[in-house]
Amino acid sequence: MKKILTILLLLPMLNFAQSDIERTLKAGELLLSGFSIFKATKSDTKKDSKFIASVCIKNKLMEKITFKMDGKDEQGEVVKKEMVVQNDGKECVFNIPKGIYNYEVILSSKEIYKKGEYKFDDDVVISIKKEE
Repeated sequence: MKKILTILLLLPMLNFAQSDIERTLKAGELLLSGFSIFKATKSDTKKDSKFIASVCIKNKLMEKITFKMDGKDEQGEVVKKEMVVQNDGKECVFNIPKGIYNYEVILSSKEIYKKGEYKFDDDVVISIKKEE
């Protein structure tokens, strides 16, 4: 029984391919162009959106941090978010308006570790790590 199963498995490998290299390459090209159409339609919907799906903060420091961000949406309303991220942890904020936000990274000792501005126009993961 094992011999018959082995022969049946190896038999297709001994046969010649039914198509030549040109047809195989053409088929691969068609598949890739088909996938690129799906990618293009997906990226167009993101660019037209006024919201960002997610902004994530990774903490690579040895202590927990507080990440504060504030900004304004297109209507001028203030948007404030605050996250506490444990050491070696990750926290995310979902569906925030696109725009320029001021941010602060505050250590557990209430010391401001980093401060600045960031333009959020797409999903992003920000890693906070020790500067050398």
